[in-house]
Amino acid sequence: MIYHGDCREIVPQLGKFDLLLTDPPYGIGEHGGKCRTRGIAVPNHVEMGWDNETPSPETFAMLLGASENQIVFGGNYFTDKLPVSRGWLYWRKLMGGDFADGELIWTSFDMVLREITKPNKGLRCQHPTQKPLEVITWCLSFAPDAQTILDPFAGSGTTGRAAKDLGRKCTLIEREEKYCEIAARRMCQEVFAL
Repeated sequence: MIYHGDCREIVPQLGKFDLLLTDPPYGIGEHGGKCRTRGIAVPNHVEMGWDNETPSPETFAMLLGASENQIVFGGNYFTDKLPVSRGWLYWRKLMGGDFADGELIWTSFDMVLREITKPNKGLRCQHPTQKPLEVITWCLSFAPDAQTILDPFAGSGTTGRAAKDLGRKCTLIEREEKYCEIAARRMCQEVFAL
């Protein structure tokens, strides 16, 4: 299911999910296309202003309340809005240049730090902050029993694509129509076993 709109208006109407897996705006201006200089090609990118600020504490409280467990990319940007957790994930990106070599991912799980290495260079993106499908699939491996997944900042729909590939249900919410259309196309793509 893909909703075009503001998650603050939609999530309260949806009930409870097994897992929140999302990549909220970090408030660092990535909507401006800076990532195009980092080896990531975003076709026809237009600045949309969605990364001017981080979600409010009230938005995070609502999202945490709508899910049993949570995985939040860029968790270091939200430490003042998320509970203390020892269950962090680390994505080693190997980016270099003016971009971080890795990304911290906050989780609600009581586990030790885990790491994945997946270079982000040369990724063919349809969104300025698109995550590799393999990284999202890896994140889902920490919640094997989660059958209903919520991504309220869906972007181009990578969480939905990973959930679909694993036979799980996912609800995507995205405020930019352009990205809703991209996510819908990605959900229509089928993956066949070789």
